[in-house]
Amino acid sequence: MDASSFFDPEDIHEITKPKYDGILLMYTSYFGAMKKLPDTLEPIAICGGIPGWYDGKWMKKLAPSWSIWKEWHDSTAPDKNEHYIKRFILEILEKLDVQKVVSEILDLAGGKTPCLLCYEKPEDFCHRHLVADWLNASKLAKVSEFNS
Repeated sequence: MDASSFFDPEDIHEITKPKYDGILLMYTSYFGAMKKLPDTLEPIAICGGIPGWYDGKWMKKLAPSWSIWKEWHDSTAPDKNEHYIKRFILEILEKLDVQKVVSEILDLAGGKTPCLLCYEKPEDFCHRHLVADWLNASKLAKVSEFNS
């Protein structure tokens, strides 16, 4: 299952914000790297809970439910990541309108380039990579991990 099956590409509308080859530019990163983010990026947490010190913007609708996270966290099954991916797509992403989500991200970013945050390091399994794939598949955004 991949993110390209979530929407009809014919429904894409024009967005006027920072672009790369005509596509909205966004990044992902993790809380541990926040101090390395340039001022041109607007951090937006997309996890179920945030660190006590974080007082930035937060978009909970892109977070896994407690049930999805808890089942994954407690599982010892070798296919636990694949099961998590299926649940996250079916229970979270497929229920969202990607155009509305992009618009909300832009509103939260306040004119800056959005940077979607979670806890895990870039090489670790994390739902933010699924969100990035979903947004990339929409052709509304080009999302990549920020490398300082």
